[in-house]
Amino acid sequence: MHRNLRTEIKPGMQKLSVARFLLTFALIFTSLSLFAKDAEKGNNGGAVDTKEEIKAYIDHHLLDSYDFTLWSDGEAGTHVGFPLPVILWDDGLKVFSSSKFHHGETVAEVDGNYYKLYHGKIYKTDAEGTITMDQEGHHPTNDKPLDFSITKNVITMLLAGLLLFLMFRGLAKSYKKNGAIPKGFGRFLEPLVIFVRDEIAIPNIGEKKYKKYMSFLLTVFFFVWLLNLLGMTPLGVNVTGNIAVTFGLALLTFLITNFTANKNYWGHIFWMPGVPTFMKIVLAPIELLGVFIKPFSLMIRLYANMTAGHVVLMSIIGMVVLFKSWIGSPLSFGLAFALAILELLVAALQAYIFTMLSALYFGMANEEAHH
Repeated sequence: MHRNLRTEIKPGMQKLSVARFLLTFALIFTSLSLFAKDAEKGNNGGAVDTKEEIKAYIDHHLLDSYDFTLWSDGEAGTHVGFPLPVILWDDGLKVFSSSKFHHGETVAEVDGNYYKLYHGKIYKTDAEGTITMDQEGHHPTNDKPLDFSITKNVITMLLAGLLLFLMFRGLAKSYKKNGAIPKGFGRFLEPLVIFVRDEIAIPNIGEKKYKKYMSFLLTVFFFVWLLNLLGMTPLGVNVTGNIAVTFGLALLTFLITNFTANKNYWGHIFWMPGVPTFMKIVLAPIELLGVFIKPFSLMIRLYANMTAGHVVLMSIIGMVVLFKSWIGSPLSFGLAFALAILELLVAALQAYIFTMLSALYFGMANEEAHH
């Protein structure tokens, strides 16, 4: 039985909406300003004058890192942030602070072994930090230890998980204390939870079996959405633009789909009813390939869309830098601001699409036979 929701517009809610709009405006304006100011100084403190340097800065922004830098002062050569633990397996466990790399400028010595940070990856080297390249000169040939480090993206995911735990723990306590009507921040969460249930889970899975998937659908919806929003901040995180992260999320959907599927689902893959035997043999490999294509499309869609959004936005900010002033080109800054607003919509839209397609796959895996 579904509960009808009514929205009442009150003066207090109108003031809250205005406050949220102003907060969003301030956040985006600050983010664009800090991005532009940091990009103008370049990665090494010099002025950015060429498209190649802007491209290098964008690549640097998209990559993961072994320290969490809040902002940098290129002129003074200082970085404000904190190091993260580096965990390597190289003939044994090696644990040390990323501060030993000094942002990739020095070689880290651990138990007589030397490691160098080169293009965002850790290689084993000598005391001088020698990196040998292959014949084409594109890839290092140094040994790479197994890397289990706590990087910036990992910290961001842990932060997102903690925030989700606190938010929904508060919602559960509000239900327990106040009954059917939540209080405080729960009033914002409840309509979203009901939206996932009534507009995503039930239509795609069915009323009989949707409940066992709700925990995953709610988790992945809010997790992806929150990570996308954190990527809009000046913190320089790009978690959902990391293909390893989207691969992990798609893998969970793949495993849940196939381990909870009924025999009717597998029957339609390997031995389709109502189809001639010869065609069954021909179609079975194609249907089996589709089992893997579905999660692959989930992985690529989220990764490509979020990465493209960051690249386009940073490229337009780079145009502002080329004009020698972050506010000297109203057209570029206005376009960047408009795209930043659009990115807020894309952040929610990509979370919705990922959750909706996951629910669709779950529903297909549990569809009953039709006679």
